[in-house]
This record gives sequence, structure tokens and C-alpha cells, in this order.
Amino acid sequence: MKRELALEFARVTEAAALAAHKWVGRGNKDAADQAAVDAMRKMLNEINIDGEIVIGEGEIDEAPMLYIGEKVGNKNYDRLVAVDIAVDPVEGTRMTAQGQANAIAVLAVANKGSFLKAPDMYMEKLVVGPDAKGLIDLEKSLLENIHIVAKAVKKELCDLTIVVLDKPRHKKIITELQALKIKVYALPDGDVAGSILTCIIDSDVDMLYGVGGAPEGVISAAVIKALGGDMQARLKLRNEVKGISLENDKISNFEKARCKEMGINVGDILRMDDMVKDDEVIFSATGITSGDLLEGVKRKGNIARTQTLLIRGKTKTIRYINAVHNLDYKSEEICDLVK
Repeated sequence: MKRELALEFARVTEAAALAAHKWVGRGNKDAADQAAVDAMRKMLNEINIDGEIVIGEGEIDEAPMLYIGEKVGNKNYDRLVAVDIAVDPVEGTRMTAQGQANAIAVLAVANKGSFLKAPDMYMEKLVVGPDAKGLIDLEKSLLENIHIVAKAVKKELCDLTIVVLDKPRHKKIITELQALKIKVYALPDGDVAGSILTCIIDSDVDMLYGVGGAPEGVISAAVIKALGGDMQARLKLRNEVKGISLENDKISNFEKARCKEMGINVGDILRMDDMVKDDEVIFSATGITSGDLLEGVKRKGNIARTQTLLIRGKTKTIRYINAVHNLDYKSEEICDLVK
């Protein structure tokens, strides 16, 4: 992909974050998600790409969405670059609605055919930084992997920091890790941000483990590959995660059917190259609310400030873009979403 496209994709997540910020603390997560989706779609359709959304959210729960298979890009340009796009217009809709930390707008882009195509369902994830690359194995227990990572990063268990989503399904795991005196960073949502923390230089996070969304999983795989880390994952049916009977769960049966259509086996271990085949990845995330990874949108009247993390996998370049936006000069459609 052309280098200059990276800035175009940064503009996409900036617009989504600005649109979602209007709804911070207002208790309406669907409105925040819809605003970000609309802004993201508008900006994607201005870029000279032949893009396809290969994984996104909302397929099962009927939330606002950029849907799987949706085509985006400027159709009036005759030299389009064919790309796969994985999106999460608002990672942390609940955090946005409640005014909590760590909500971001995020996307990953790669050459066509690069990303795993999977339904919007649950995914078990194990993520580590460059020091433990090639050493993790989901066939082994979590404790075995923890000992492997501790040795790789030259730390005692009591010095490790592991990110786990603070969900009921992880309550037992969190308790067991803390009993081992491991520091657990329990995020309410946001495993893309948590994954990135395993790889960036100014973070003490050593590992992320847990069951979250498949869209976030593919996006995480893209950025972790760009940062030189490692990840393994496997798709999980809702009934496995929720502990209910498959016979009585229409959603899990729908998930099984969708996986079959896409040629994926539920439960198979997915390694990095299964999820992201190409090193030439562009990743962009813009803060909606301030958190461990990025500053959130700051706004005074029609002037807004954003912070964006932009990563180009081909060169391993990491940029933090601090931008000031005069909303009076945005396009009419974007202005309607952010004002």
C-alpha cells in the first residue's frame, strides 16, 4: 500500500472519535456507535481504495455496523488499491456511554486477502510482546504459558502484569492469577488497547488473555503483527462462553452456520499468519475517552483536539498524531455528526 494512505486512515478514526465523543457520558451506547459508524463510512468512501469490510461488529446483535462484505472507497477514481478493512468504530461503547476511560475508534487495513474472514462472535485470545514471540501455545494451559512468558521476559511471577477483561466469565481466572501474586490489569472493555499495551515500550504489560470479540481479535492480530509481538486465538460459540445448551441457543447455531460458510472450524487454534497474512498493515486508533493508550477528545466550542496512534507495519513506524480540528471547516455531513 502507498505510504500516504496511512494518513487517510488516521483521518477516518479521527472522524469516528469526534462523532462518538458527542455521546460520551450520555448513556446511549447505540447512538455513539451509530455516529462513529456513519463518520467512518463517510471518510472511507472518500479514500482512493477498493475496500471491503472483512470483519466488523453488529452482525449478531443488530447494532449499528459497517457490515461484513460492505464495499467502501472512492468509486470515481480509476486507480484504486484493493484492501481488506477490519473495523471497530467504537471499541468500548459502554465506556463511551458511561464516560469511562479507554474508549477508542479503531481500524486495521491490509492488502486484499490478508485478513481472516470470520463472523462477529466470541474469540479466545492470548497476546504477548516481542520478547515472547514464537513461545506461546493455546494447546497448553494458561499457567504453562504464563511460566513460559515469565522466563522469556526475565521476570518472577509476582512481577508480571496481565490484562484480562473484567467480565463474569473471567472472574475465576482473575482470582487465580491474583492468588499467584500476578498483577492483573482488569479492563471493563477494550482488548485491542490491552493487546497493544503488551508491545509498546512505555508499558509494563506482559500478556493479555481472555475471551472477547472476534472483530477486536483480528484488529489486535494486525497491530500486534506490525509491532513484532505474537498472538494465538480460537473462535468460541456463545453457548460455550455463556454455559448454555447449544440446542436452545439460536445465536450459537447461527455462528456455526456462518463459520461453515466461511470455511472456518470453531475451536481450531488460529496463529498469527492465519489471522493476518500480510506484514504490510496500517493500523489507526484515535482516543474517544482518555486512557492508558491514548488521550481522548478534548473540545472547546468548535475546536477539538484528538490523539491518534498510527502504525505502519511495513516499516514498523509508530506515530502519535496530535491534531487540532476546527469543526467549522469539516464537511457538512461530518459537522452534522460531531456538533
